[in-house]
Formats: sequence, structure tokens, C-alpha cells
Amino acid sequence: MELRELGKSGLKVSAVGLGCMPMTQSYGERNDTESVATLERALEVGVTFWDTSDAYGRGENEVLVGQVLRKHRTRIVLGTKCGIRTKTDTAPIGVNGRPEHIRSSCDASLQRLGIDFIDLYYLHRVDPLVPIEDSIGAFVELVKAGKIRHIGLSEASPATLRRACQVHPIAALQSEYSLWFRDAEGEVIPTCRELGIGFVPFSPLGRGMLTGSITADTVFPAHDQRGRLPRFQGENLRQNLKLVDKLQHLAAQRGCTASQLALAWILGKAQDLIPIPGTKRRKYLEENAAAASIRLTADEVREIESQVPAEAVLGERYSAAQMRLVDQSR
Repeated sequence: MELRELGKSGLKVSAVGLGCMPMTQSYGERNDTESVATLERALEVGVTFWDTSDAYGRGENEVLVGQVLRKHRTRIVLGTKCGIRTKTDTAPIGVNGRPEHIRSSCDASLQRLGIDFIDLYYLHRVDPLVPIEDSIGAFVELVKAGKIRHIGLSEASPATLRRACQVHPIAALQSEYSLWFRDAEGEVIPTCRELGIGFVPFSPLGRGMLTGSITADTVFPAHDQRGRLPRFQGENLRQNLKLVDKLQHLAAQRGCTASQLALAWILGKAQDLIPIPGTKRRKYLEENAAAASIRLTADEVREIESQVPAEAVLGERYSAAQMRLVDQSR
């Protein structure tokens, strides 16, 4: 597996990473046995950049990942996150970027993971009530204490990135980016390049839409969040599937799957993009990892974009409640 550097941080990671969130939430039933097998298989195929969060399964994701991580610590670059307040019976989902929360969250994550330090620690969402300088200041304390090695942000605006970098170098920005959501190309990715920040696309397969496995007849179970997302509903879904059909046709011509072509498109755009497709199954992990060997020409990248134009996708990517957690500062 090819290695890529996260911005100018010096931290090198596998060109295709592994998003671990589906192992404990959002996309169907849990299968811990298969998830652990998937983590073990990831090591075998060279996918050694793993991503989790204290918000995934309310910490259970970190516990699960830690089972394998502890046995192979030196082979894995581990990213985890803090700053999202998970929903409870008495409070809605929210954010918390207060320094004391960041410090206590890091200690809790280290304990759940069973490790001594975190390679890349992200602020999962920017707290509009806390100056980003204060939040990053807490991360700097963690770096000095040896508890984390590098600092990251997730879904942060260009203005926030600039302010954060005044406090400490930021290794990576993790935000949604895929063929069917390319907003980051406008200002975010150029700002990352200017500041030497690596860009880590999450949901690079459009939450499964770009795999071709979803049809107009798909019924999402109650515990699958996609059934509540605008892009997966009604006429939006029917129109978006037409774009997926075009992607599948292009993939068939290339002799690969739609998933692989969608990932190869990201990898072919630039060396500073490191996608982290999420899965809990070995089959899809292997398929995703193989995308790293597909080399697209600049003309092929442009052809894919013309056939699957982002502006043709219908529906918001999140619900209104989820969009309120995304940093919109200018």
C-alpha cells in the first residue's frame, strides 16, 4: 500500500484508510466478530490508518478498535476524535470544545483504546461558544504531555483553520468529500494546501450510495441513519441513483467496481487526499484497498467528474439538526 504524508506534518499514512464508525453505529446491526476480523485483515492488506471517535457508539467503537490496536500498536496510525456531545434522553446532540472537556476526553479515549498516546487527535466539531484558540490550546497541552502526537480538526471552515494554525500546526482536516459532495474544492482544500494541512475525506463513497448497492427499493432499518438523510429519500434518491448508474457504467469500462472508481477518483485528484472509507466487512475492506492500485489519468478524472457532476445531486447531505454542528464561520 502506498503511503502519503498528511500535509507537512511528517506523519505518513496508508493512501486508503479505514473508517471504523460502521462497526458500532449508523449502518445496520453490529457484528463484532466480523469487525475484529476486518481490522486484522486491514493490517494484512496495508490499510494501517484507522479512524474512530469517542462519539461512535458512545465510546464502544474505541473499545472495539482497541482490541486489535493494542496488539499491533507500532504498525497503526490511529486517529480518534472528541468534541461531539452524544444524544441522551435529556439532551440533544451537541458540541463541546471546552479545554477541560478536551483533556478529560483524551484521558478517557486512551483508557478505552488501551494505549499510551494517540497519533492524530481531532476536534470532532468546532464549538461556536469556545474560541478555537482555547480549544487548540488544550490540544497543545496534550502534545506537550505526550498523550497525542498530532492535532486535527473536522468539518472546520477556512477561517477557523487559519486561526487554529496561529496556535499550533494542524496536521489534518477531516471533512466530507466524494464525487457527490465536492464543496471542499471551493475554499477548504485550497486553504489546507496553503497552510500545509492534509485533507482526509470521510464518507468518500457517499455513505454507500456510490457503491451501487442501494436501489430505489432499499428499505433502511430504523437503526440505519441513511433512512433519515435527505439524499436517500423519495425523488432525491431516484434522481441520485441515475448518477450512480453512470458511475457503474464507467467502472465496468475500467474493469473495476463503482466503489473502487470513486476512491480512485479521489486518490487521482491529488497526493494530499487520504480517504477513509468506512466498513465493518472484510469483503469491502479488500475492495477499497485495491482502489489504491488504480491509476487514473487527468483526462479520466475529468471524464468521471463530467458524468457524475456534484451539482446534479439532490438533497442536503445532513438533516437540519446535523447541519447545525458544521462550522460555518467566515
